[in-house]
Amino acid sequence: MPDRLNSLDASFLYLEEATTPMHVGSVMVFDPPSDGFDYDRLVQLIATRIAFVPRYRQRVRQIPGRLANPVWVDDENFDVTYHVRRSALPKPGTDEQLEEFVARIQPRALDRKRPLWEVYLVEGLQEGRFAIVTKSHQALVDGINAVDIAHVIVDGDPAAEGLVTDTWRPSREPSDVELLTGALVDAVRRPSEVVENIRGGIVDVKAVGTRALTAAGDVVATLARTAARPAPHSPLNAHVGEARRYVMIGTDLEDYRKVRSRLARGNYADDVSINDVVLATISGAFRTWLLTRGESVHSGTTVRAMVPVSVYDADARHVGSRLTACFVDLPVGEPGPSMRLHQIAFAMRQQMEGGQAVGAESLAGLAGFAPPTLHSLGARLGSAVSRRLFNVVITNVPGPQHTLYAGDARMLSTYPVMPLARGQALSIGLTSYDGGVYYGLNGDRDSMPDIDVLGQSVVDSLAELLDSHRSPKR
Repeated sequence: MPDRLNSLDASFLYLEEATTPMHVGSVMVFDPPSDGFDYDRLVQLIATRIAFVPRYRQRVRQIPGRLANPVWVDDENFDVTYHVRRSALPKPGTDEQLEEFVARIQPRALDRKRPLWEVYLVEGLQEGRFAIVTKSHQALVDGINAVDIAHVIVDGDPAAEGLVTDTWRPSREPSDVELLTGALVDAVRRPSEVVENIRGGIVDVKAVGTRALTAAGDVVATLARTAARPAPHSPLNAHVGEARRYVMIGTDLEDYRKVRSRLARGNYADDVSINDVVLATISGAFRTWLLTRGESVHSGTTVRAMVPVSVYDADARHVGSRLTACFVDLPVGEPGPSMRLHQIAFAMRQQMEGGQAVGAESLAGLAGFAPPTLHSLGARLGSAVSRRLFNVVITNVPGPQHTLYAGDARMLSTYPVMPLARGQALSIGLTSYDGGVYYGLNGDRDSMPDIDVLGQSVVDSLAELLDSHRSPKR
């Protein structure tokens, strides 16, 4: 029988609405090789690579009466050219035009009758560049049976485009009777699931959150502490419509290292991480953004962020397949940038004590291009947890510090596109890659008309940290 979706994967299908599509994306910008890069080449590259990931040629099939979770079945009419699409920007092909393109195509729901992914080749960028924009449903990307499609496309070897013998032939799609029979067999094996599924699937977000956290990491204690203090009121929590705004920000990884070396002084210097510097940068950006909005900002003003953290599990088959959630109150009311950094470092250290967090070197050393897959797993965790516990999700995934390629086209930069949950007007994803740190800000179009101001505030906040005096020794 076909593989059945587990409850967490199925929840992303059941909870999806027109205003909150449950897919994650990426924007990868490339420098074409001397002989160019075109649509046919991309189609061939993807057709070759997905031979190693069968899930990308499978679609979701519902069980009659919803007596069990859906199953994955081979798409007998699979057509790679339906999923790989071509577009172009009008002249002059600026980054702002690319951002608007991403904002328009990312909120569109994926076709449930086909495999749940899409790829766009975007031509016409300035300086001869092109972009590849991806979309992968969170039900699809579990980090084990399927990685994010962006993970599939790029490779560290420009000569790795060679053809492989693809012997895949779709299996016959099961009939409704066969699906029901399989559901009954599974019910006998796992009777506790029957009652849940007959109720019509997962309808309560808090229940989904509980199951998600059980699957993604043991954070019950963290949730208990956090639930006692609901997230502060923030303009980041608003009604979400169907339209989006998207902003890309490129920064230099060396700047974060300089901040860490200059400001990480005193007894806990070794405990200040690059991730802490990133969160301090975002805290300063939120402070400036709130002030430009005329919001009240005082010494106790905070923005609570949920930060998915990959943790080490000796029994796990895949590094990064287990996540835990850190809830950090970003001290946006603190005027001193170095003090914001130390407060965040202390808060993160408190939450991670006793755990076994995976270091940046381990994550960056995963085979292939891990960040899109890890961003997908972080989005799954963020989508499942109740929005009342936090104001914004921030996923920060260290990437490889060497050049990657699509075929023989060199990747210049990569920006995550994280989905919005109900009531969440903004999501932030960032990836370090080849000496850069690249932010993707995805926001509700009506609630975040000034998302570009927040983007510029990130750049200004990092500059403020760089210019800060040394923090006093403790």
